[in-house]
Amino acid sequence: MALNHIRSVRSFIIAKEAVGVGHRRFAAGPGKAKKGSKGAASDAPKASILSKEVKSTTVVGANILKDGADPKIMPDSEYPDWLWHLLDKRPALSELRRKNIETLPYEDLKRFVKLDNRARIKENNAVKAKN
Repeated sequence: MALNHIRSVRSFIIAKEAVGVGHRRFAAGPGKAKKGSKGAASDAPKASILSKEVKSTTVVGANILKDGADPKIMPDSEYPDWLWHLLDKRPALSELRRKNIETLPYEDLKRFVKLDNRARIKENNAVKAKN
């Protein structure tokens, strides 16, 4: 019984391939160009419809509200101090391990503990995965 079922499935698959069902069809074959695409004018970058004045005074695209407006760019003094330190380079774990732990500032010590714990967890997980 199972052998007959397998034969019928095989014959169905072979018939399906012969008809072309399940094959991907493209709108235009390879080497065929679409009508109206003669020339490189359509490949040129589009000019922005926003003026330079608007671009320099607002954060274009930052609005998430349906009826809201894009926020205005404020002077640097209006932003909090911590904002300017977000992109500062922070020391890596290997660099923190070379330093004396007792003389590290609090932020670096906190980072050292976090990175050391993360490295220890990864090492333990690797050892468990091998067993």
